[in-house]
Amino acid sequence: MENWEKNGKKQYLCGVNREIFKIALPAIVANITVPLLGLVDTAIAGHLGDKVFIGAVAVGAMMFNLVYWNFGFLRMSTSGMTAQTCGSGDFKESAKLLGESTALAVLISAIIIVLQWPIRLLLLWIIGPSPEVTSLANTYFNICIWGVPPVLVMMAFKGWLLGMQDSQGAMWISIMTNVFNIAASLICVYVLKMGFVGIAVGTMAGEWLGLLYAALLVQRKFPRLNGLLDWRRVWRFKGAGRYFRVSRDIFVRSFLLMTVSLAFVSIGARSGDLILAVNALILQLFTLYSHFMDGIAFAGEAVVGKYYGMGDMERMKRCVRLLFVWGAAVAAVFTLIYSFPRVAFWLLTDQQSVIEAAMDYRVWCALIPAAGMAAFVWDGVFISLTRSGGMLLSAFIAWVLFFVIYWVTPEGWGNNRLWIAYLSFLALRGIIQTILYQTHK
Repeated sequence: MENWEKNGKKQYLCGVNREIFKIALPAIVANITVPLLGLVDTAIAGHLGDKVFIGAVAVGAMMFNLVYWNFGFLRMSTSGMTAQTCGSGDFKESAKLLGESTALAVLISAIIIVLQWPIRLLLLWIIGPSPEVTSLANTYFNICIWGVPPVLVMMAFKGWLLGMQDSQGAMWISIMTNVFNIAASLICVYVLKMGFVGIAVGTMAGEWLGLLYAALLVQRKFPRLNGLLDWRRVWRFKGAGRYFRVSRDIFVRSFLLMTVSLAFVSIGARSGDLILAVNALILQLFTLYSHFMDGIAFAGEAVVGKYYGMGDMERMKRCVRLLFVWGAAVAAVFTLIYSFPRVAFWLLTDQQSVIEAAMDYRVWCALIPAAGMAAFVWDGVFISLTRSGGMLLSAFIAWVLFFVIYWVTPEGWGNNRLWIAYLSFLALRGIIQTILYQTHK
């Protein structure tokens, strides 16, 4: 009897772990392919004969990243709520969520296109590039703005697939869209001889090709959608109040996270070009780590949400605990690697002065994984439970304390005070969400 219980518990845990990795691994693979597009676009720009082209691509990409960051709720709200309907077996409601999130993405895209002129001016004012880069970035923006609809719609598609426990489908959409982007940019620049404009045209065309692929993939995997989606009713958003509430909370939360990132870059830039380069280098390490932790978070969105929808609270809690086990394991590996970051710095830059300066801040490299781990895992869990209010509250408190900690830290600590504030921001989000989860079981 004792052996049976042990074996049964082992099989039970293995089953939950399999579900976690079924979602997490494809998500990590998809995330790792994301930087490839930026590298290729930068490489193309770098061979056009003037360094100003590299800056223009970087600024143009940053402009759209700032826009897209705020609309991440199209994926997160959709994945969490869809996971719950998947767990409850209500495919009709799942189809309705896909239709509503797609329709909302189209509406937001239309608003962005209509307001593109003030949006472009505001973003360029925030980034503040040189006049030469500004001129080319304007051209890049004016072309790529027409790629906003497919990008936002694909956010909704990928969130829905994730909620339906199909992380591989979301992975292939990301991979194929990047492939289309790269191929289209190469063709436009080198075959059609469009120069710098070809990078923007290729990027925009690749997004539309990616959307076509995504639509065909969803249609092939879920043919039942044809009989359930009534687009005339979808546009009325009847009964979508919960979806809008969750999306509103995540939108504000994303805006708070964006302002912290912008403040971090802006404050660092005022300390000189060397400190700006050092901070950018360390943030690249954080970005790499985040690609892996996002996979754990995505698994939380899908699997925890499914168990919650099924009403299986015991398995849901077990899944949350296992997510933290794997999150801690990933953080431990990266902490070990980042404790000796010279090799990583060397791979990112050949500027010896930047590497040596960055080594003075290696303690922050080592602390990044531990500081951010809980926030990543809890974000996935809170999204799956549609506790968007808790996500917003934790982000707001941490946002306030980021600025407070920075200003009360002695000025003589230089760039260290900025890193203390930033890592405190990451850690506080996780701590506050832990408290909120424990008090709302």
